[in-house]
Order: sequence, then structure tokens, then C-alpha cells
Amino acid sequence: MNIRCFFCQTPFSLGRVEKLIALQRMEAEKLNHYDAHCPRCRRATPVLRQRMEATFPDWRDALHELEQHAEAAPASASTPEVASAQKAETKPEAAPAKHHRTRVGAKVKEMPVEKAAKPASKGKKESATKKKSK
Repeated sequence: MNIRCFFCQTPFSLGRVEKLIALQRMEAEKLNHYDAHCPRCRRATPVLRQRMEATFPDWRDALHELEQHAEAAPASASTPEVASAQKAETKPEAAPAKHHRTRVGAKVKEMPVEKAAKPASKGKKESATKKKSK
């Protein structure tokens, strides 16, 4: 289902699963419209229930099939082969970096996050380097 945002005029679409969830929610809460959120500006664009049902006329049958599929999915995930594959796919969390990030392609130069304050020397003034103009 293609929709255009009322605010930023960005066209976007609602997928089959999102329409099914929206219709189920409208049915349960007795709503007349669904708030489709724009992917660009995140504002809600109301979509009438009649328009939603016109684009997905057999949504109750599809909902029933999806529920049956969801009930069968956890049973297959309980096999030891699937469980070991899922454990292998998980990655440990990386430790936070202790240096500042640089641009891609730039030479990596590690800089400490916190710089220690140097004590100011009395008597000598440090001269700032300036570019000489030609």
C-alpha cells in the first residue's frame, strides 16, 4: 500500500505484515484509522480503515495462517541443531574504544579520551606559532 506523508510529502509503503498488524489492532481497539509513521520525518499519517481493508480484503484468513505459522516456529527452534547454530551466530559485545574516531581513509592516530593537564610554568611564556603572510 503506497502512502504519501501529509507533512513532508515523502512517498512510502506499508508491507503486508504491517497492514495485517494494523488491521488487527484497529479491530481490537475499534479504531477508524491507523497512524502510519513516515520513515523520513516520523510523523503520523492517518490511513482510513476502509482503505486498509480494500487493499487487504482477506486479512482475517491471513492472520489465522500467520498465527498457525507462529505456533509451529518455536517447536522447530527447540531442536539441538538449531540451538547450537543460534549460539554460534551470536557475537560477544566489543569493548568500548579508548581513542577518538577518525574519518574513513585517514591515518589512525590514537588519542587518549582524557588529557592530563600540564602544570603551567612560571616565568616563561610559550609563543604561539603563526603563519607568516607573503
